[in-house]
Amino acid sequence: MRYVLGFDGGGTKTECVLMSEDGRIVAQSRGGPSNPNRVGFGGALASVSDAARMAIASAGIFGGEVVSLCAGLAGTSQPEAARKMKRLLGEEFPGKAIHVCTDLELTLEATSEGSAIVLIAGTGSAAVGRDAEGRTARVGGHGYLLGDEGSAYEVGRSAVKTAVRHFERTGTDTALGKRILSETGEPGWSELQSRINAGPDDVLPRLFPMVLLAAEMGDPSARALLEECAVALSELVKDLAERLKLQSGRFLLAKTGGMTGRSRYFDERLEFHLRKAAPLAQFGELKQSPAEAAAHLALRLIERA
Repeated sequence: MRYVLGFDGGGTKTECVLMSEDGRIVAQSRGGPSNPNRVGFGGALASVSDAARMAIASAGIFGGEVVSLCAGLAGTSQPEAARKMKRLLGEEFPGKAIHVCTDLELTLEATSEGSAIVLIAGTGSAAVGRDAEGRTARVGGHGYLLGDEGSAYEVGRSAVKTAVRHFERTGTDTALGKRILSETGEPGWSELQSRINAGPDDVLPRLFPMVLLAAEMGDPSARALLEECAVALSELVKDLAERLKLQSGRFLLAKTGGMTGRSRYFDERLEFHLRKAAPLAQFGELKQSPAEAAAHLALRLIERA
């Protein structure tokens, strides 16, 4: 029996699916972040490799039985980045067929056929879509320097910025500010700033659950941040629907990423704004996980060979 590996990697984690050539999922695992723009190519390779080893060990098979892999990784949209990642994976997994694509491509692969838009809401943010003729497009997904509107990274950044400005203006901390300092274990804002400067990805996206909890408890500052977040994410969908000319007909609208399904309050606010942005959209789920979609793409590598 031959096997394939599928990876869905972003700024926080890497999901891995080990699949047999007859399409059965035989093991799943999770590694660290694998967006080379955030953790470097070495860090991305290490996370993918760790996830692969865990899945192979869990299944009790030999590494040589894996014949192909597909890695859908954030941060590989530029051809040069994709080529470098493929070369590194080829060195790490010699003799195997390898395909590298973006995590955004995996989300569309995970939908059913026909018109669809998938909103990706995680460490980064983007929307990717397909019209009835199969043409695809995306909005967002440019990283925290040029985009990521409404992402967990942006919510965390805004939360710290708002709390710091309040402290500078009044000399006191808001309830959300006190929660941030307490949960991060830092005595003050200068210490937290130094920590953020040293590694923003290790701090800012991880503040999102704190904001969710504060909002659930009625904190007005946290709720305002989440409202801005929901509006920004819905605008990605609206812009993409206009670009693909999907506003006048029905299409599938699905969500994926670590920001959703964690808070009833936020999920309701996000759905409210998404329905305003795309009133004819049919809300639904991905038919498979992005990592599973990557494994199916790896199976196609075998078929082509």
